[in-house]
Amino acid sequence: MKTLFLALFAIFSINILQAQRIHYSDVEKDDYRQMNFEIIGKVGGNINIYKNYRTRNDIAVYFNDMKLKSKTRLDFMPEHVLNVDFIAYPDFYYMVYQYQKRSVMYCAMVKMNGEGKMVTDPVVLDTSQLPLTNENKVYSLLNSDDKQKILIFKINKKNEKVFVITTLLYNSGMELQRRSELQMTGSAREDLFTDFLLDNDGDLIFGRCGRTGNRDYINHFDLVIKKAGEDSLQLNNFPLTDKTLDEIKIKPDNTNKHIIFSSFFYRQKKGNIDGLFSVVWDKNNRSVISETTFPFHDTLRLDARSDNSSLKVAFNDYFIKHIIPTRDGGYAVLAELYYSTSRSSGWNRYDYLYGNYSYMPFDYYYSPYNSMSYNRYNDPWNRYGPGMATRHYAENIMIFYFNKDGNLNWSNTIRKSQFDDNTDMYISYQIFNTGNEVRFLYNTLERRERMLTSVTANAGGQINRDPTLRNLDKGYEFMPRFGKQVGLKEIVLPCMYKNYICFAKLDF
Repeated sequence: MKTLFLALFAIFSINILQAQRIHYSDVEKDDYRQMNFEIIGKVGGNINIYKNYRTRNDIAVYFNDMKLKSKTRLDFMPEHVLNVDFIAYPDFYYMVYQYQKRSVMYCAMVKMNGEGKMVTDPVVLDTSQLPLTNENKVYSLLNSDDKQKILIFKINKKNEKVFVITTLLYNSGMELQRRSELQMTGSAREDLFTDFLLDNDGDLIFGRCGRTGNRDYINHFDLVIKKAGEDSLQLNNFPLTDKTLDEIKIKPDNTNKHIIFSSFFYRQKKGNIDGLFSVVWDKNNRSVISETTFPFHDTLRLDARSDNSSLKVAFNDYFIKHIIPTRDGGYAVLAELYYSTSRSSGWNRYDYLYGNYSYMPFDYYYSPYNSMSYNRYNDPWNRYGPGMATRHYAENIMIFYFNKDGNLNWSNTIRKSQFDDNTDMYISYQIFNTGNEVRFLYNTLERRERMLTSVTANAGGQINRDPTLRNLDKGYEFMPRFGKQVGLKEIVLPCMYKNYICFAKLDF
């Protein structure tokens, strides 16, 4: 019996060791907390990470155990770089960057290998004439899920009612397939955009939302599609007769050629969130496959709330973070409870939602995303300023799974409670898909230390909390939501160690 117990214990121990391994990069003296970075991915068997501090731009190449292999200074990049984006493939990646010289904005590209070396010389893809000195990026980069289509676009506002969308569609070899220039009318003071997305067919997809007033609910929605082979915009209007919507999230379902969009809805203005509204749209037939108006019942509200507040307001601080399509035509909607408190001002959901999307009438170019999008980490005092105490909260995650007919199959809750002062870099979560389950990584506070926690959700809605992750050295504080999946069961996470940024790779 004792021999059998020891054998079982040995097998169990081996399984634990195989279940999770972690490797930390060494702390480099010039990787200050103010450094900007981008985890590019695993390329040529190496982990490539872009680092920027002031005018210095580097590519750091790491072995699989996160030991530094090489660091390459990107001397070809000009000093005033406004934005950098990456598209990684197994053996190479593209770096697309934009910079300004005098009154001209340049969008350039260079191909690099897994050693962080240039494969091609920089190539200018497009230029834009600017009326004034600009501190915001002009171009935005999208790629399809299979990375076979790449789109660069810019939006130029001609006046308060007309703006021009210029798109440049490339294949995976960065060969230009089509350049289009399209006009769209609207109201700069009332319209706002959703995220812009590119599907595997090379079609540009986004939503145009209408509202009354400067910060009001959405009462008009057009699903806009720019087909890869056409020079026109397809507008599909969805009447909102008995409801107003919150922020709208969109996701293409490339397997079934569908487009899914989802939003919380209100029955009355200035009211509480009443439920979840979702539509599955057939892109080819231009028809609705399913439309779901799912009101939240009291049992669900009781499960969603994090304190003893009223059930009516249980979802008022939830935000939709992800839509995950499934092969059978269903989809999962993930929402997280997030809010902040400040001595200087109250929490405003609508400023949080629409601050990044609304027009500024004096901007010559409009970008749907924040400038300097590669600022994955910022000094919190630069954002809020000393003396403005702001506490950020990120709490429960709600998961809703709808089948192909739009009916709710199941819902479940991942319970967590996170907060931090003056920064939100250590809270919220990161997900990565292993094929048969979705893993959630986030920090929990234990004995005044942040501990990285792993929770999985399978296709049947079962939530499993993994044992405490092993080999988590003391002193490392993870920033999970800025991590990136680099393999089927591998993820690289940035972390802070004694005021310096370093990186850790987790193998599950």
